[in-house]
Amino acid sequence: MTPQAASAGDKPRKYARGMTESTAPDLDPEDRKIVTLARSARARNGVPEGAAVRDETGRTYVAGTVSLDSLKLSALRTAVAMAVASGANSLEAAAVVTAAAEVPAEDLAAVRDLGGPATPVHVAAPDGVVRVTVSAG
Repeated sequence: MTPQAASAGDKPRKYARGMTESTAPDLDPEDRKIVTLARSARARNGVPEGAAVRDETGRTYVAGTVSLDSLKLSALRTAVAMAVASGANSLEAAAVVTAAAEVPAEDLAAVRDLGGPATPVHVAAPDGVVRVTVSAG
């Protein structure tokens, strides 16, 4: 399931199940990567949201929505919890793929708690198009 090679000017790379690499002209490659990972988590797990965060060392943590009888967590809060549980000290960026119009305040608070108020949160539609980037603060 590796992407097909693409050169400059080619169409977005194709992934398994017809997914394409997320595109946004103003995102750097590392931010595009977390959007793509978030989108993949959402599709793979058949959940309402997928999220990914990148810590201060460049490691990424990817999660989907958790919906158990005893535990309910958004994808973004789950990804932040995974980063904390793995020893991350800070976040550089976060991404969430969702059909929702905005990111809930609780999700932004989780990103802010670990990454600080200036941490960018890229909000993408299910097709991977980034609709808006907001700060966690």
